[in-house]
Amino acid sequence: MKWKSIVILCTVCLLTVACNKETSSNQPDASTPPVAESKAQTSKNSGSFVAGAHSTQGNVRLVTENGKRYLMLDRAFKTDFGPDLFVLLHRDNPPKQYRSQDYVNLGRLQGTSGTQRYAIPANVNLAEFRSVAIWCRAFNATFGYAPFSG
Repeated sequence: MKWKSIVILCTVCLLTVACNKETSSNQPDASTPPVAESKAQTSKNSGSFVAGAHSTQGNVRLVTENGKRYLMLDRAFKTDFGPDLFVLLHRDNPPKQYRSQDYVNLGRLQGTSGTQRYAIPANVNLAEFRSVAIWCRAFNATFGYAPFSG
């Protein structure tokens, strides 16, 4: 009985360490430095997150700065921890499936809360996308999504 308890305890410890390593790798990308709110020119495209498989809240907006476009998550953004989380521009509202032609992957989620920004490739036609999704690739789950209002 003692051995069974020790094995269970070790398993829980290993899972905790693995989860912490996964979330620590979701730090901000040095290639997209923080943007000052006053310098960013806001476009009409914005939205509020709706929970999917997990609680997700906050707002998203598209901004242009020095001719480059970014997707911004505001300081109220918050979602649950999960493995393999990505930020996607999706053609559907709400996102129904994740075939490569249905979305553009903007990168790993930098963190599960707070202000973040993601560079949007110049060749992306934003008029083709209706929402932003926080997607768990490992489990093919939509943690939450934000439909664009503009």
